[in-house]
Amino acid sequence: MIQQELLKSINKCMDDLDFITARKYMEENMEMLKENKHHLRRNARELFNFLINNTAEPITRREMNIIYSINSYASNFNVRGLKMLIKDNVDLMLREEIISYLNEDAKTILESMQVINKS
Repeated sequence: MIQQELLKSINKCMDDLDFITARKYMEENMEMLKENKHHLRRNARELFNFLINNTAEPITRREMNIIYSINSYASNFNVRGLKMLIKDNVDLMLREEIISYLNEDAKTILESMQVINKS
């Protein structure tokens, strides 16, 4: 789809309150729209900003197993095992959404170790 045609289609979908189609167009052409989002109308720009800010990779099965192990080690107060898991999975610990998967023991221990922020 040509750039001008795409922008017109997105703006028309937003005017018609067809958010599903507008979102589909935006997701398919994310890189091109990042460069040209100033051509979108305000409501389309807000939807685009929302899509950019809320697109996160889902947690994989492997990551869920790691979180389960963290919770298990924290419940058993196995700090040595907990430190080893954290050391090997720093990138996972930086993700904000994993906090909701941690049990209270893990949150308390990880906050005291300053691995996660208090929230």
